[in-house]
Amino acid sequence: MEKKPQESRQDLGRREGPPAARLLLAVALTNALLYLCLDRFFISPPQPLVDPRHCPHGHFRMGHMETCSPWLSCEALRAEVRPLKRVGEGAVKRVFLSEWKERKVALSRLTSVEMKDDFLHGLQMLKSLQSKHVVMLLGYCEDDNTILTEYHPLGSLSNLEEALNLSKYRHMNTWQHRLQLAMGYVGIINYLHHSPLGTLVMCDSNDLPKTLSQYLLTSNFSIVANDLDALPLVNHSSKSFVKCGHRELRGDFVAPEQLWPHGEDRPFHDDIMPSYDEKVDIWKIPDVSSFLLGHVEGSDMVRFHLFDIHKACKSQTPAERPTAQDILDTYQKVLNSLQDTVMSQTREML
Repeated sequence: MEKKPQESRQDLGRREGPPAARLLLAVALTNALLYLCLDRFFISPPQPLVDPRHCPHGHFRMGHMETCSPWLSCEALRAEVRPLKRVGEGAVKRVFLSEWKERKVALSRLTSVEMKDDFLHGLQMLKSLQSKHVVMLLGYCEDDNTILTEYHPLGSLSNLEEALNLSKYRHMNTWQHRLQLAMGYVGIINYLHHSPLGTLVMCDSNDLPKTLSQYLLTSNFSIVANDLDALPLVNHSSKSFVKCGHRELRGDFVAPEQLWPHGEDRPFHDDIMPSYDEKVDIWKIPDVSSFLLGHVEGSDMVRFHLFDIHKACKSQTPAERPTAQDILDTYQKVLNSLQDTVMSQTREML
């Protein structure tokens, strides 16, 4: 009987080596992909390169400017700023994409003399509230009724879905980044309620589209307040409260205390309309946050974990609603908890 020649160890290695190598390569690739997924889930949106608070009051620094510059004067605005095209218009001002020293900026001009008080109020708020929560002021000219601010090409917060469809930002369309946006929004409300001027109420927020139009989406995918023309002051110690406008408000978006309380049979009259405090802003937070969370994978899970705090925001009794800081703390806890859960589940797969 003829014996088959024995295979050499070298031949055996050639036959067994490639499958083993392929297995190791597959494991390595799987781990790499999982870690890439983790990076995508948990990377925080880049923070602004500069913060106007790092400059003395009355100065600004944006983009890659190395030093702080004083707010531009009337003379500088007239000589150095070149309007390019109109990009927005509201009741108080028109906004023009403009150019200053080869940088894109936003130039706002008063629409009509009748709105000058609101325009000047908005300017005063911009000057007093400069921080990471508010659009950067670059200059102003009261004589010409113009205000110059940093330009944000993504526009108002109402453009969120369109921005997330851009290839540059598509990787940020996750529940994590959306929840961080909601935290940014609540952070602005919290800042206004504890501002250097006192407790301010965001009055230009009678429906969701109007509310979203008051904020800008930055290229770093954060939120800044932009329209500060209607920020009345609440003073609890003197029991001085506010009314958002002088007309009747309707709908579920505004807080119950903002609705006419005397029934349809009695015509609205501003003199007998009760005033209210900053808790009207709290009532609206769940609606704005729901918009920001959108309908991506995981967003309903976030809504479930925020149900209790959002239910408290909708209390019919203003005093029973949480503060903006309470809501911000809850959002942070939910973000941390859910990230830890997802991270733990992913590690178990490795």
